[in-house]
Amino acid sequence: MTLPSSGPSSPRKRRVPLWDNGRWIAITLMVVGHAILKLIGDSDVAYEAYLFIYAFHVPVFVAVSGYFAKSGPPGTRQLQRLLTDIVFPYFIFETIWTVVHWLLGGAFWLDYSTASWTLWFLIALAVWRVTLPYLVLLRYPLLIAIVISVGTGYVDSIDSSFALSRTLGLLPFFVFGWKLRQWQITDRWLEVRLAAVWRWRGAAIALFGALLVVIVANIDALRAIQIRRFLLYDEPYGSFGYDQAWAGGIRLGLMLLAFALIVSFLLLTPRSTTWFTAFGAATMYIYLLHSFLLYPLRESGVLDGPLPAWVLPAMIVLAVAISLLLAQPFVKKLTRPLVQPRARWLFRTQPETRTGTIVLPPGDRLP
Repeated sequence: MTLPSSGPSSPRKRRVPLWDNGRWIAITLMVVGHAILKLIGDSDVAYEAYLFIYAFHVPVFVAVSGYFAKSGPPGTRQLQRLLTDIVFPYFIFETIWTVVHWLLGGAFWLDYSTASWTLWFLIALAVWRVTLPYLVLLRYPLLIAIVISVGTGYVDSIDSSFALSRTLGLLPFFVFGWKLRQWQITDRWLEVRLAAVWRWRGAAIALFGALLVVIVANIDALRAIQIRRFLLYDEPYGSFGYDQAWAGGIRLGLMLLAFALIVSFLLLTPRSTTWFTAFGAATMYIYLLHSFLLYPLRESGVLDGPLPAWVLPAMIVLAVAISLLLAQPFVKKLTRPLVQPRARWLFRTQPETRTGTIVLPPGDRLP
């Protein structure tokens, strides 16, 4: 799955360190964001960190997936991978979360239309992969995706059922990632000389620095306008008080900013092999398993209410440690049947079967 990728590299394709580095950094930022979520209500510093991360980390995550998505007609192998890498894990982990809630005293209600916690991304990724070959047949796929994203925010009936609101809301970032590959962004960037690299990185650092300054200087205003709910892309504008015609302009502005932040993130990502490059192949495991380690902290009440200042950095360190732990080979060995079920018994040995369609010579017609 190019969620990011979680499997071994293909013997015919060389892994590019830039993307593995980016995968692991992005997934770690996601774990950090989830780890500090309970702190943002009572801590401005935590909320500032949260907004800074969420301004770009989900868009980066989606764009990386789009970069490696195939836009041609899917073959048998691709369809099987769609099932084993995305669909089957969704049903497995949604079932596990249902059982967890039941064991903790909740009602046993198996509802696959409502994704538990982070599992919405698997639904969205499946839809994006299936629709991309059709979308790129159109002349302006990125512009169309942006219009769809902004427009769906006005439709109250588009909600979190089957993650539809996020699937449509985040679609532009998936298409943007695909466009980066069409623009051969990796080849161009890897050919840039070191002196020029730091000029570009200086501009990227300036952009991230400006973003942080704006967030810190306006944290009260950002709370008041509920900017976080715009960054989540998971509900219509009217559901949190924005029923004005200009509400979509806020989403559009945040989206354009996120495009620039995606590029800046890639500019700052190390281009060569680092100590964490190998972890970029384990992001599927981090993504699906980290919530089980954070769940006790989130639900036990330990993080509720005002807390000492040291709790925020401690949670950030814990999140990084969780990301490192779940990237280890022994975790993959133990959990692979759940995270990457092969399910060979479920597939036909020869999936390309006859359809029964009669093929007539040119000019012939059925009686």
